[in-house]
Amino acid sequence: MGWFFKDNEKTFNLKDLDTERLMYRVMPHLLAEIMTKYFRMTIEGQEYLPRKGPALITPNHSGYSGFDAFLLGHHIHKATQRTARILTHKLWFLNSTTAIPMKKMGFIEATKSNGTQQLAKNNLVVLFPEGEYGNFKPSSKAYHLQEFKRGFIRMAIAQQCPIIPTLILGAEETHINLARLKFTKYLRGTVLPLPLNIIPLPARWHIIFMEPIHLPYSEKQLEDRELVADLATDIRERMQRRLSLEVNKRKNLYF
Repeated sequence: MGWFFKDNEKTFNLKDLDTERLMYRVMPHLLAEIMTKYFRMTIEGQEYLPRKGPALITPNHSGYSGFDAFLLGHHIHKATQRTARILTHKLWFLNSTTAIPMKKMGFIEATKSNGTQQLAKNNLVVLFPEGEYGNFKPSSKAYHLQEFKRGFIRMAIAQQCPIIPTLILGAEETHINLARLKFTKYLRGTVLPLPLNIIPLPARWHIIFMEPIHLPYSEKQLEDRELVADLATDIRERMQRRLSLEVNKRKNLYF
């Protein structure tokens, strides 16, 4: 009797799988399932995730560890049987030791050109509009969305794809961040966290996929900076209203 792994509706005997599939598909899947149970995670709005065609999934960024990106990608795959391309902090791609495994698991460096290329291939793309300023903000600012970068608006208009605002609750309480460090000398422009805890705390997680937003604009309007800024602000405000509502509804966060 062997151990079996199910992927994309196919079942594999683990002893028959090659090392690469075990390392970059099976092990991340098992780890994500363990983490899902540890965080008692619940999911809402999976019906808004498209089963085909491109879409931009835009979550709030929190918890400094990157667990939010990892678990979000896992549950997008479970809901759609599609591998989302997750735009990720540039530090993961500075050398091949970290860059190779990240790419094999569907993570790509967070650049506008990378996101546009993946959407053009009809992929799902996860982009955190707050960037590292959301991920590494101090816990004193938990669930207060930072300013959105505008690139995701231009991507969505250029590729005529929907934007799916997404909320992740629980990551802020899983990893406590004391401060956001910004380097100006040796790592110019780099932002990093100052964490309180390394071992994740067992906060309850809840992921909400909100209703898709379709932007009725043409490529001619991509250079309208005021329009692009207004659209990014509008989406951030929509997300903040729902996020604040959901935070106020929560009870028994760690129990």
